[in-house]
Amino acid sequence: MSESLKPMPRLDDVLDDLRQLEPIFHRPESGAGPADGERITEPGFWEIGASGQRYSRDDVLEVLRQRVAHLSHESLAADDFACHPLAPSLYLLSYRLRQGERITRRTTLWRRTVEGWKAVYHQGTPVTHP
Repeated sequence: MSESLKPMPRLDDVLDDLRQLEPIFHRPESGAGPADGERITEPGFWEIGASGQRYSRDDVLEVLRQRVAHLSHESLAADDFACHPLAPSLYLLSYRLRQGERITRRTTLWRRTVEGWKAVYHQGTPVTHP
């Protein structure tokens, strides 16, 4: 990992918290069900998927409903996490996600609120090499 992408020491606690929530929407413990998806996303949440398509919060929650109805056991491995503060209580988390042979770079904007962590935005970008 590039030295500039390593988390700042004072962000270790934030990074630890956010690593527990990722990969967002892909594991039950990170909010893979619709109710948890609502709980961990802000009302204005949106994402750009690995396809380049833009998805609203409602779109994402519908995909979660479908996943719950058709459970799959895909192999996931997330690594190469980095966390950067953008504003008070707003953090950019980036990581690499391996889903079988597919590798994507992921980015989530997280806001720390009195109700807990809330995702503001998410993006997945396919990569051709790790």
